[in-house]
Amino acid sequence: MKRVRQAPNLALATLWADQLGAAGIAASVQRAFASGIAGELPPDQCLPEVWVAEDAQLGTARRLLDEWQHLPHRHWACPGCREIVDGPFEVCWNCGTAMPAPPGTP
Repeated sequence: MKRVRQAPNLALATLWADQLGAAGIAASVQRAFASGIAGELPPDQCLPEVWVAEDAQLGTARRLLDEWQHLPHRHWACPGCREIVDGPFEVCWNCGTAMPAPPGTP
């Protein structure tokens, strides 16, 4: 087992481990309940951590987490309803129309 990353809270650690699992990487959360001993130990030593079961998947797991944390920010007008859509979304929140392909894309 190898540590992928320390998380700022249990909710994010669980989300990250679940996302990795959905991507086919066996992951678990360690130190899930260590926050109760913060003060007895340094607080940064009590944060939850995400670990992968297979050492060979460490690089892939770190790359995926980085990609998920740095999703592209887009700003586009929906061709269906003309609603302005911001963020990493690829579908209009208002009518469900897919984002148009960038110019020059076949």
